[in-house]
Amino acid sequence: MRIVELDSFYKHFPEKGREGTPTHIGNFNIFKIEDILTPRGSKLSYSRRVFYKVSLVVGHSKIHYADQCIEVEGSVLVFTNPMVPYFWERISDEQSGFLCVFTEDFFNRFENIKDYPVFQDAANAIVPVNETEALYFVALFEKMISELSGDYAYKYDLLRNQLTEMIHAAQKLKPAVGEPHIGSNAADRTTHLFKELLERQFPIDFISQVVQLRSAADFAGQLNLHVNHLNKCVREVTGRTTSQLISERILQEAKILLKSTDWNIAEIAWSLAFKESNHFSAFFKTHSGLSPAKFRSTQND
Repeated sequence: MRIVELDSFYKHFPEKGREGTPTHIGNFNIFKIEDILTPRGSKLSYSRRVFYKVSLVVGHSKIHYADQCIEVEGSVLVFTNPMVPYFWERISDEQSGFLCVFTEDFFNRFENIKDYPVFQDAANAIVPVNETEALYFVALFEKMISELSGDYAYKYDLLRNQLTEMIHAAQKLKPAVGEPHIGSNAADRTTHLFKELLERQFPIDFISQVVQLRSAADFAGQLNLHVNHLNKCVREVTGRTTSQLISERILQEAKILLKSTDWNIAEIAWSLAFKESNHFSAFFKTHSGLSPAKFRSTQND
């Protein structure tokens, strides 16, 4: 899975650069779709960005998001988050629009970006708009471009407000419905995306960092799949259940934290999304045969 870092992204736009946004408030920028077009008909591999994107695209495209393909013509808003990989297949010669990229820390000084449905799963992430709605969003993008190039001392506060307005306006509209990918590799693709999401949550580096996806239903929701379909794909490809793979990765991280940190059991339990430390202790003993305290002591001996 190719991971696109901000530095890699900006290499394609040397005239833009990253120096515009003060480092203490994250990163924010806007591009024109015409400046970043890939050749028509090209199929890019799935990649995951480490930043958020809001795109307004006019043209004919296919968006491969999770295990679905959504074909769009006309104008469409697309919201992508760092968790779910996707790729964009350009169909028509003529495409235009805008692309806004920003980091989580840019927005989270204002509100929690992860709380918005358009950034939670594929079911809400792709929103077709009619001509009247498109004009509204074009005008909003143009306002943001104008504000970004200005020298108003509080322009980034205003830009956050304008970005929030765009998100809420999109959420009032009806999202697109995709067609599931078919073929012999559909289960492989789904399983790969599940594993990518699972691994994306690790390593745990800070006590304040908490695992967000803990159950098969959590992952299915993020990928816009029925949990039974996810379980079927994972078992078909790996021979094991989704819950087994999740538990094994949680146990692996728990052992790492017990060996490499001085965090207490409650802090480790909290980071791994256990609401009670005794629930974590029971989980750990069931899967390892030792209590967390006993495991830590044997590692230190």
